[in-house]
Amino acid sequence: MRVALFVHCFFPTHFYGTETYTLQVARHLRHLNHDPIVVSAIFQGEASRGRLVTQYTYEGIPVYCVDKNYVPHSRIKETYYHEAMRGILGDVLYELQPDLVHVTHLINHTGVLLDVAHEMGLPIVATLTDFFGFCYNNRLEAADGSLCRGPNSSRSNCIACYLKANSGNLPDFIRKWSSAAAWGLAVLPGIPLLGRGVVGGVALDLKSRPNILGACYKKYRAVITPTRFLREAYVANGLTTRCFDIHFGVDVSRNPKPARDLEGPVNFGFIGQLAAHKGPDLLVEAFKRLPRGSATLNIYGSEDHDLRFMANLKGMATGYPVHFRGTFPSERIAAVLAEIDVLVIPSRWYENSPLVLLNSLATHTPVVVSDVDGLTEFVHEGRNGFSFQRGSAQDLEQVMRRFLCNRRLAAEMSHSTEYGRTSRRMVEEIQGVYSWARNGNEQ
Repeated sequence: MRVALFVHCFFPTHFYGTETYTLQVARHLRHLNHDPIVVSAIFQGEASRGRLVTQYTYEGIPVYCVDKNYVPHSRIKETYYHEAMRGILGDVLYELQPDLVHVTHLINHTGVLLDVAHEMGLPIVATLTDFFGFCYNNRLEAADGSLCRGPNSSRSNCIACYLKANSGNLPDFIRKWSSAAAWGLAVLPGIPLLGRGVVGGVALDLKSRPNILGACYKKYRAVITPTRFLREAYVANGLTTRCFDIHFGVDVSRNPKPARDLEGPVNFGFIGQLAAHKGPDLLVEAFKRLPRGSATLNIYGSEDHDLRFMANLKGMATGYPVHFRGTFPSERIAAVLAEIDVLVIPSRWYENSPLVLLNSLATHTPVVVSDVDGLTEFVHEGRNGFSFQRGSAQDLEQVMRRFLCNRRLAAEMSHSTEYGRTSRRMVEEIQGVYSWARNGNEQ
């Protein structure tokens, strides 16, 4: 079977969770005698490859790459439904002649891809890796920092998120009265004359987003959901497509945790994107409250993602045993985790079965996570980890202190911390979804 895997970006320049998942699927499809082809993109504003569509090979897998610098978006609607991509995607699909399209992320390709593939009679499968299908910021995090369940009837909460994300470009009075401004923009498209301007167009694009994408998502024949919570969130926001719960798999050495000096400091760790929604600042704040000399903190992640946030984070950590280790090749994940007693995932958003969590469990490394559904679904309190109140440095500090009061706790928990699921098993189950999508029934 020839499978076209559509992802928003890909290796070697992009290598986070969704890209890794796409690579895993492609690798195993090839080993299972299928013919996978990745269709990726270059974000608008990134370095151009010199042509609209280029081709290269990564680990023996053919990759087609659409350069969005040649088809830039000029309005909000084009970030989720870009009509100018229709012909480009049609040409790529016509050249590839796939038997099935598997979408792992729609960003860059946008909902137009689903319409084009559907019009060509191709079965389409999705793996949902975040909340792009109905949430403006993809994270279900409201403008005030609280967790969100999805767009309200007026879409004013989506508009509030837009105002927050673009606050640096907005007049002071709009920032000051953001809640009122969000409500006003929500009703603006319905006001004659006023709704036709640039501001009205922004509001209309934001209000229309859930409905347009919802109609596009009906083109999926099957949807793969890696967590129960993600499935429930999409269903609550209108998804009616058949869902298949298939947890992510990880490929990592599952050797026992190396013995550690129980008299030395506890080594806490963070691995991930150094951005506010991931909560590394919350972790540093909690860590600073621990007794001096009782613990160390190693933070892994690119320092180039958000320079202002990074500067503030390093400022917070000055004078404390907090070490910024940068990034590392994915094949070193087991070695890095071997040196960490407890991995902390202090995310402020729901998350969705992050691979770093699964790798930590697979390498017998206990975890401390925010009490959000996309994380706690995999954590058994006191057996393989603990949870703390999302956003609370004080509660996180108290949980971390458990490992200081009992220096054997991390080592003891490592014996009951595990995750045996591999990416090969995951893709074997995905094959069943492909068969269902092509034939319309269980295989």
